[in-house]
Amino acid sequence: MKKPFICLFASLFFTNIALAKTAYVTDKVEVPLRSGESERSKIVKMLENGAPVTVLGDNTENGYTYIQTGSGSEGFILTRYLSGEPSARNQLEAANKKLEALLEENKQLKASQASSQEIGKERDKLSADLSELQQTAANAIQLKQQRDQLQERVIAVERELQQLKRENLALTDNTNQDWFLYGGGLSLFGVLLGFILPKISWRRRSSGWDTF
Repeated sequence: MKKPFICLFASLFFTNIALAKTAYVTDKVEVPLRSGESERSKIVKMLENGAPVTVLGDNTENGYTYIQTGSGSEGFILTRYLSGEPSARNQLEAANKKLEALLEENKQLKASQASSQEIGKERDKLSADLSELQQTAANAIQLKQQRDQLQERVIAVERELQQLKRENLALTDNTNQDWFLYGGGLSLFGVLLGFILPKISWRRRSSGWDTF
């Protein structure tokens, strides 16, 4: 006697599991979950609208559906209070949450875009600064080259000046030597005249005496 009862219970249990699906309480403010398929049955708990429940079995003859709540409570609820989709209120809340998420994402995108623009401006500024530094470096290199060229020119001019000084000194020495030679020659010429002129005068006198 017990075995057929157990088999029947197991059959009903597995049948209920096979029928299990998710449903949602409609937009009615609160729906009673009863222990039986009658309005006279004891109320197990009150279900809020939009609450998800698991359907364990249908009983279309009495208009009730056997369900299980998320907290594990089981009982019967009028089938007309169940819907295959979330309630409009839940859908609205979900839509509002999605909208808020989209608005936040849009805000972040705008902030990211503004940040990208700032980064772009900073990049352009850095590029301009780099170009200026490169130009300054190029000018510095050019100035250094010009300075080196001027230094080389100054050194060359100093060498030419030293060479001119040496040549001038040599010319001065040669001039002094020439004047010394000229002076010596004149002195020698004077000495010779000193010897020659007396003799000439003496010969003239001698010749005058012979004439008389």
